[in-house]
Amino acid sequence: MGEHSREHLSRKDSIWIQTGREGQELDAGSATGKSLGVFTSGGDSQGMNSAVRAVVRMGSFLGCKVYYIKEGYQGMVDGGDHIIEASWASSSGIMQKGGTVIGSARCADFRQREGRLKAAKNLIDKNITNLVVIGGDGSLTGANLFRQEWNSLLDELKATDRITDEQRKSCSSINIVGMVGSIDNDFCGTDMTIGTDSALHRIIESVDSISTTASSHQRAFVLEVMGRHCGYLALVAALATEADWVLIPECPPDKGWEKTLCKKLSAEREMGLRLNIVIIAEGAIDIEGNPITANMVKDLITNELKYDTRVTVLGHVQRGGKPTAFDRILGARMGAEAVLALMDAKPDTPACVVSLDGNQTVRVPLMECVERTKSVQEAMNKKNFQEAVRLRGKSFQNNLATYLRLSKLRPPKVMCDPTGQVCSSGKKLAVMNIGAPACGANAAVRSFVRFALTKGYTVLGIHDSFDGLLYGDVKPIGWTDVHGWTCQGGSLLGTKKCTAARYGLDKVAEKLKEHDISGLLIIGGFEAYHSALQMTEARSKYDAFCIPMVVIPCTISNNVPGTDFSLGADTALNEIADICDRIKQSATGTKRRVFIVEVMGGYCGYLATMAGLAGGADAAYIYEDPFNITNLRDDVIHLKNKIIQLGVQRGLILRNENANANYTTDFIHQMFSEEGKGSFTCRKNVLGHMQQGGVPSPFDRNYGTKMASKAVDYMITKVEENTTEDGKIKSCTKDSAVLLGMCRRQLLFTPLEELREITDFEKRLPKQQWWLSLVRPLLRIMAKHSNEAYRADAILSKVDFEDDDNA
Repeated sequence: MGEHSREHLSRKDSIWIQTGREGQELDAGSATGKSLGVFTSGGDSQGMNSAVRAVVRMGSFLGCKVYYIKEGYQGMVDGGDHIIEASWASSSGIMQKGGTVIGSARCADFRQREGRLKAAKNLIDKNITNLVVIGGDGSLTGANLFRQEWNSLLDELKATDRITDEQRKSCSSINIVGMVGSIDNDFCGTDMTIGTDSALHRIIESVDSISTTASSHQRAFVLEVMGRHCGYLALVAALATEADWVLIPECPPDKGWEKTLCKKLSAEREMGLRLNIVIIAEGAIDIEGNPITANMVKDLITNELKYDTRVTVLGHVQRGGKPTAFDRILGARMGAEAVLALMDAKPDTPACVVSLDGNQTVRVPLMECVERTKSVQEAMNKKNFQEAVRLRGKSFQNNLATYLRLSKLRPPKVMCDPTGQVCSSGKKLAVMNIGAPACGANAAVRSFVRFALTKGYTVLGIHDSFDGLLYGDVKPIGWTDVHGWTCQGGSLLGTKKCTAARYGLDKVAEKLKEHDISGLLIIGGFEAYHSALQMTEARSKYDAFCIPMVVIPCTISNNVPGTDFSLGADTALNEIADICDRIKQSATGTKRRVFIVEVMGGYCGYLATMAGLAGGADAAYIYEDPFNITNLRDDVIHLKNKIIQLGVQRGLILRNENANANYTTDFIHQMFSEEGKGSFTCRKNVLGHMQQGGVPSPFDRNYGTKMASKAVDYMITKVEENTTEDGKIKSCTKDSAVLLGMCRRQLLFTPLEELREITDFEKRLPKQQWWLSLVRPLLRIMAKHSNEAYRADAILSKVDFEDDDNA
């Protein structure tokens, strides 16, 4: 795997992993003279084009000749105009497209040695000795076989005089690096495959749409999603859509599941719910290994319950549409790393796969991952389903465990009063939203309420932030009150951008004491964090604040310390990427136009930077990375060169709303308009509150659900540990007032008092932000800015998070 990072080798779940080159400096042109080919194979998936684009542009940056191999292995076998040299401009405008623009095809010829001989000859003719393979495990396995046979193929070609001695010598070895493009997320060795997030978006959009018609007619719907051998899509979709039942191959239902399903659906209707949703993976089986089909489930519900039941098979809709922001960024990062892995490779370097491991891109041995992937199916064939779930990894296990907990109909009946509210010994937990609304907050509230009720606690909803607390809008929340909240944006509890101190800490303490609140969950942005810190610092004055307090960061700005990723930021990022796509599309037919787009974020440039990478922007101006008039001038020249010399028709510049007090959006628009005269025209767009709207993304729904689940367990533990003999709560330790955040791979509780030291309260920012050194250099390389260092201290993680203790 090269010498540069042997000290970074480690083993994860019996697979060796090697840290990638992100974070290391690169020199432009350092690989001049090398050639590489990139192709897509097998089933297509959204995000493949972003990966192809990144391979072309990182390869060009390093000085490589890059070739498109069209139509996958078939194009490699056929040669000719199927293998063409790629240019920077040829990869422009493809990032936002679904599928694969260079084509993919099944290839029977490549399975035969004669076909592989033809492929080798075609590659040698172009001096291609490095291959980037984007596809599933079958495509990757084929590439590895090709590599193993390479020398014998060359010997045979030389013996039949199809290549020269010089070609035999110069192409004596071939190196392979793979990227997994698969919507099923069924490849062991990576946390997320390219296309999975986009497929989840298609599924959840469909379920949300079906739910409205199902509710109108009091119907049940059975939705079949892809996943012949892996239930990831079905499982996460069920978790994100509040589905009543899910059937997946790794965890088949127990015997008698038919009665259990009917009983549950019937009970849902008795509680006043007007629809039922069952999600089934196409490879679902029962405990004996017999297939369970969507029509079987439909017939069961129709015959036993007499419900009007319909089947919807989503099919290839899941593969269609444009990629999400996450898949675009994932493809870009993986594509760049794949090129670096090839440049590091030596003749004896085993084929590797560029994968995602928590917050890092890593390189893992290809065949080890393939064998582990096969072992999942072998375990299922042996009916060892527990082992199959284990082999899928902790993320899959945690998703399954969370869904099983939430899928309970209601708390135990013996603990409920006639309204469905849990009777308890008097302990009350409260939940409130503070700050601007952000998608995912409602999913977190629903999860918190239901888990707390199951534990026997009363849950109070504080409406409209501190307004509701001070003026009496505090009400118990029951089990069915939060039904359907997961899929809704905004804040159904109501929220307000204001801190506790502004209302008066004495008044806040008085009301908390009046309602006898034993624990408080605050979901919100910087104001939520700041309010909780203010109450924590006032504990010596007010006993009412001596209760467990947990903050879940929820803001599109992603500017809260103690977490890499805040609830709502993923949805906002997708909204921005989608709007930028539309803005650029609006100029179709209008030559040479540059758009200046202002996005939210306060002083935090996260949205501008990440949306810049996802949208293929030429620059993103932010407060954290100071810029001056010279930088603006250079970017104008850069755009003029791209447009005039390369024929690119559109440019995109993003600016964070508080990037610079003097270089405003209007100023930049006017400057680019003036300096670009004769080369391009310029238009300005301020996106505003559109970024806060929409329905939550699958990630924000899942993230909010898991965060609240963990918050409940932590809070109840602290309540029980700090209950005095007279039944009162006295909790004053640092670890009883915390912020729950995702830090690289884990969900961690960090004391608020510790976060105070790493916070810039004036600009409402963490003093250190992990994404700054990753995305900005990569963004500029992808936009053809030369002489850029490629550095990264951390990696975007929008995968299913894991916690080594108990996520």
